[in-house]
Amino acid sequence: MNPGVHDALHAFGPQAGNIVDLWRVFLVVCTVVFAAVLVALILALRRAPRIHALEPPDLGTLNVPEPRVRRNVTTAVAIATLGLLVLLAASVFTDRALARMSLKDAVHIEVTAYQWWWSVKYIDGPVSQTFATANEIHVPVGRPVIVRLNGGDVIHSLWVPSLAGKRDLIPGRTANITFRADHPGIFRGQCAEFCGFQHAFMAFEVHADAPADYEAWRQQQLQPAAEPSDPQAQRGKMLFQSIQCAMCHAVQGTIAQGQMAPDLTHLASRRTIAAGTLPNTAANLAAWIADPQKHKPGVNMPPNPMSGTDLAALVAYLGTLK
Repeated sequence: MNPGVHDALHAFGPQAGNIVDLWRVFLVVCTVVFAAVLVALILALRRAPRIHALEPPDLGTLNVPEPRVRRNVTTAVAIATLGLLVLLAASVFTDRALARMSLKDAVHIEVTAYQWWWSVKYIDGPVSQTFATANEIHVPVGRPVIVRLNGGDVIHSLWVPSLAGKRDLIPGRTANITFRADHPGIFRGQCAEFCGFQHAFMAFEVHADAPADYEAWRQQQLQPAAEPSDPQAQRGKMLFQSIQCAMCHAVQGTIAQGQMAPDLTHLASRRTIAAGTLPNTAANLAAWIADPQKHKPGVNMPPNPMSGTDLAALVAYLGTLK
């Protein structure tokens, strides 16, 4: 499975492009400074006087004025100060460029981070047009996106390096991040703030779709879960609603309205499960349901011991949630 682009040096939107340009300025300035320091060190070592270990040190030059050395140090300090001012100016101009992106006709999304998954809610328009998904964000190419960020438990940090910079999600505080995808594709995101045992396995994907494809996806997400027609899937639905799954997960159009875990209404349309940990296949889904701790130790989802027949029926039902 293609994991999606995750490259901070290749921008696919204006916000990431501004950050890459700033990085290049820092790289050039810091490289020049580093090279100059190495050259000065090498010259100092080559010109340093050599004496035998048993010879007494020559202290006669301690009080001799050294205008050349003073001039060189003063010049180095002036150049270093100028370099710092250049970096400061570049940072200010980049910050202004990030703030200048037009937000006309923006898509509004609310993301809440939990240990260790992402709740994604689309909040454009009236309440009837609001829907939720998890660990996967779809945006239309060419339209700005405003993401409202909330921390559900501890401090997390949302980072999609190909589209934007990092922004912390702090419990009790609300932050915003804006970006625009100028090219279609799948871009990998990651929590960039250590948030616990499974921090490294807290990923998500941003799908930049053509406007028509995005609208088709949005209309699909607004629909409740389809009623399964296959007997095995029907049995799986009964199991889902009768065991602990329905206490934590929601499936719109059913009695399952849990809010403590990802919304599964359209689970089968997602590329991954467990916040990017596993490809979304029937085999992986069965293994995840049976023993999530094996794949993501410390996750809040408990193991679900059940017979092979029941597990197959439950997976068949979840496979209908497209």
